[in-house]
Amino acid sequence: MLDFLRQPWPWYVAGPLIGLTVPALLLLGNKALGISSSLRHVCAACLPAGIPFLNYNWRAEIWNLFFVLGIGIGGFLGYQVLGHPDTIAISDDTVRDLKAQMGLTDFSGLLPRELFSLENLTNWKGWVFLVLGGFLVGFGTRYAGGCTSGHAISGLSNLQWVSLVAVIGFFVGGLLMTWVFYPLLF
Repeated sequence: MLDFLRQPWPWYVAGPLIGLTVPALLLLGNKALGISSSLRHVCAACLPAGIPFLNYNWRAEIWNLFFVLGIGIGGFLGYQVLGHPDTIAISDDTVRDLKAQMGLTDFSGLLPRELFSLENLTNWKGWVFLVLGGFLVGFGTRYAGGCTSGHAISGLSNLQWVSLVAVIGFFVGGLLMTWVFYPLLF
């Protein structure tokens, strides 16, 4: 059984399982699947209630915090029980591009060590990506009324027009960053 679970699941199995989670939550608990709102719940629980944005009954949404906690515990257990591959399988073209454009050489482990290491926190580029990128992601998530997966999975399945516009914007933004801005930065 563990060998079966360790293998990547095909899209036609994993996709419907994720997709069926949304109506199951709606039908069984009258809840919408979403993760980005949990940060607001944590802040409302931990910070003084003098901030109007955080002044609401966060206890009514405490199930969301347990859901996020379950994701973290599930990820940890999955890593510990199922393990991970020694090297992530990526295409030869991607390896060649990463070597040529970014000078990456170490592709062992789960992440390129030249990008995701503590040493990157000691230079300005690492801090810009971490702080500015984190702020932009957090701000964009709140401004857009949800994260990319929340809009794409929950919003589209609920036929929300704003989610369709957001998902189109995510794809256009991703394409622009990948093909226009990223090559200018590196």
